[in-house]
Amino acid sequence: MKIPSILFSIVILMTSFASIGAKEANPVAQLKWQTGPNTQSIDGRATLNVPEKYYYLDEGETKKYSDLSHNPSSGNDSLFTNGVWEAYLNFDEIGYVKDNETIDPDDLLKQYQEGVKASNDFRREKGWGTLEVEGWFFKPQYDKEKKLLEWAFLLKDSASQKPIVNYYTKILGRTGAVSITLVATPENMSTAIADFKDKLNGFDFNQGERYTEFKQGDKVAEYGLAALIVGGVAAVAAKKGFFAVILAFLAGAWKLLLIPFIFAFGWLKSLFNKKDK
Repeated sequence: MKIPSILFSIVILMTSFASIGAKEANPVAQLKWQTGPNTQSIDGRATLNVPEKYYYLDEGETKKYSDLSHNPSSGNDSLFTNGVWEAYLNFDEIGYVKDNETIDPDDLLKQYQEGVKASNDFRREKGWGTLEVEGWFFKPQYDKEKKLLEWAFLLKDSASQKPIVNYYTKILGRTGAVSITLVATPENMSTAIADFKDKLNGFDFNQGERYTEFKQGDKVAEYGLAALIVGGVAAVAAKKGFFAVILAFLAGAWKLLLIPFIFAFGWLKSLFNKKDK
């Protein structure tokens, strides 16, 4: 999860893309958008079917897109979108995550609130905006058959008091998990989740990478499902006595893409529509 240190300005974006029809004047349009239908590889571990009228950027192009939108990138994200919502995908080689624990939403929310509170201290030192945790937008659910964990926190920007919702998905595999951050405006999030989950029917791990293909001797993750929600690295750090240090690090690394960015992407969708015609 990565929180951008600078709010993206829709005014700047619209000014930069004033000439919608002129591709050479639009750095976003110059990116190598791959229009569906096609099949994409996720870090060589899984595949995703991109349907017609949906778009995809590989890791390198997603990094450029993140730079243009002032959103920090891990460098290994790929982008899957329909212009209304955006999904950032990457594979995290954390090992085989055992899924035999019970998730306590109330306890996890408390842990997350404590983590955000600690990260806000770090963000104030950096001169960055702070966040408030309102509660769950979508309580954690685990689909044991699909090996899919999903959840969404409802937050609020302390300065603007605007709501922020990102929906997270972890799909477990043999050697790690595909992590997905879905971004949409709060009022569109429920519809976006439904559409996104439908498109996940086109996702599958490669042969040899599926959760059910675990073999004795494979790397096993140091944590389980609950820690995936609050941050696996932080959970391990808490046991080892340097929780605060890790939280400070995560404060600059969490991904929470903010609302103005989505409104700006609505413009990009109109550009794609023009190109299709």
